[in-house]
Amino acid sequence: MWIVRVALDRPYTFIVLAVLILVLSPVMILRTPTDIFPNIDIPVIAVAWQYTGMNPEELEGRLTSTYERVLTTVVDNIEHIESTTVNGQAIVKIYLQHGASLDTANAQVTGRIANHPSPIAARHSTSPNHQL
Repeated sequence: MWIVRVALDRPYTFIVLAVLILVLSPVMILRTPTDIFPNIDIPVIAVAWQYTGMNPEELEGRLTSTYERVLTTVVDNIEHIESTTVNGQAIVKIYLQHGASLDTANAQVTGRIANHPSPIAARHSTSPNHQL
């Protein structure tokens, strides 16, 4: 209640404060930097396998899980691996340590795919810098 008494006793003080807030607010809003979508550089390589007509459980057992195990021994600087298997498609995302070379990792992944004797005839593609 004390602020009401001060406002009634000194009305010009509160008018000046209100005008000051109205003038400085747009200036401060324009000077404040905003970054809604920051540039996040996460080194990720995505490998997509396609084999139509195979259910997810069989595709995961025959291809995805063995490929993940092989990648952990062949590719350097792996932070973690995520995979998604749906009807006829498997996507393996290889997250690398910060500062790891995408070119080296992509060459290792591509070389492993070429040398990996797949138990099924699957088409694949690799994509460095996969957008999350």
